[in-house]
Amino acid sequence: MPAKLRKLRTDAALSQHELAKMAGLAYSTVNKLENQREQPRPKTVRALARALKVKPVELMGEDPL
Repeated sequence: MPAKLRKLRTDAALSQHELAKMAGLAYSTVNKLENQREQPRPKTVRALARALKVKPVELMGEDPL
């Protein structure tokens, strides 16, 4: 998920701070997820997917090699 989250966020031209605010999350949560220091909870995945306008399954899809 980390690479997928980062790609979707950058494709949307959002900073980690902006995405966190849109998703109602702490900046540190987005940062930890992108840097593989934390595993996402289902509620967090749904909030991020909603903010990025994608389905949760798309966010959780396999990371590119």
